[in-house]
Amino acid sequence: MLYAIFGNDVQDSLQKRQAARPAHLARLQALQDAGRLLLAGPFPAVDAIDPSAAGFSGSLIVAEFSSLEAAQEWASADPYVAAAVYAQVAVRPFKKVFPA
Repeated sequence: MLYAIFGNDVQDSLQKRQAARPAHLARLQALQDAGRLLLAGPFPAVDAIDPSAAGFSGSLIVAEFSSLEAAQEWASADPYVAAAVYAQVAVRPFKKVFPA
């Protein structure tokens, strides 16, 4: 089943994000290589593709996991959690409708 993982950043998270980003991306790449990643990306803190110094306000990951508990465990082990980039992480079941 698919699960949506929402990470909400702490204030002024950009430097922490940049430091933890390689490890964070490596985990996402592993999900993609396994065919389990639907989409992933950050929310710019301002209305711009490149928010520069404004940074990001959080992230969204939608991926396949065997259970809600497995998705929560994976999310809890994210490098952004360890680096205190995220103030809060929520995991919810997700049903993809479009595109079909």
